[in-house]
Amino acid sequence: MKLELCAASIEAIKIAKQLNFNRIELCQSLEQGGLTPSIGMIEFALKQKLETHVLIRPRPGGFVYNSDEIEIINTNINLCKELGVNGIVIGILDQKKEINEEIVNLIVRNSKDMEITFHRAFDDTSCFRRSLDILVNIGVTRVLSSGLELNVDSGFNNLKEMVEYANGKIQIMAGGGINPGNISKIIDEVRPDAIHFSGTEWVEIDNNSLYRQKVLKISREKLLKLHSRFL
Repeated sequence: MKLELCAASIEAIKIAKQLNFNRIELCQSLEQGGLTPSIGMIEFALKQKLETHVLIRPRPGGFVYNSDEIEIINTNINLCKELGVNGIVIGILDQKKEINEEIVNLIVRNSKDMEITFHRAFDDTSCFRRSLDILVNIGVTRVLSSGLELNVDSGFNNLKEMVEYANGKIQIMAGGGINPGNISKIIDEVRPDAIHFSGTEWVEIDNNSLYRQKVLKISREKLLKLHSRFL
C-alpha cells in the first residue's frame, strides 16, 4: 500500500521529501479543489527527486469541459511530458456526467510512459462498476475515489466493493476526508492500493497585508499523525 500526499505548496513538497512519501499529487489552489500548478512548481518538485504526479485541471467546478478547455488540458499534459513528470492526474466527464471515453482514451494514448490517475471526478459518475470497466479498458493506472460519496466515511462500503471489483486490474486509491480518526480503518478494512490526503487546515496568512487570505495550509502536526498511522 502506497502513501500519496496532495502537495500544493513548497512546504508540502519538502515535508513529503522528509517523510519519504511514495509520491505526491502536485497542484495549487486547494481552496478550489486543486488546479494545475505552475511550471516553476513542477520543476521544483522534480528537483527534490520525488515521484511527481501533476494535477491537470484548468478551472474549479465540475468536470465537463468545452473544446477550448480540452486544448488547454492537452497543452499542460504535453508540458508535463516534456518536463519528465512521472504521471498526470485527470478527470473528464461527458454531458451525462459519465467518463468521457473519447477524450480520456486520447490522453492515455498520448501520455507515453506517464502513469494516469483518474481523480475524484469519478465520484460524480453514477455506477462505479461501469466507470471502472471503462477506465480499465482504456488503460488508466489508478482511480482516486471516496466511494462515489462526498467523503470516505460515507463511501466506505462502496470503496470496499470497488477494491474487490477491481481485483488488481486497476489501482484503487482512497481519498477525500482521510483523517487521523479513520485512516487505520480504511487501511485495515478497505485495503486500497494507496491512501491519498493533504493534511491541511484553514489558516489566515499575511495578516498585515491588504491582501491577506484564508488558505488551506499544510499542518505538520496533522500530517505526522496521519503518517504515523500508516507505519
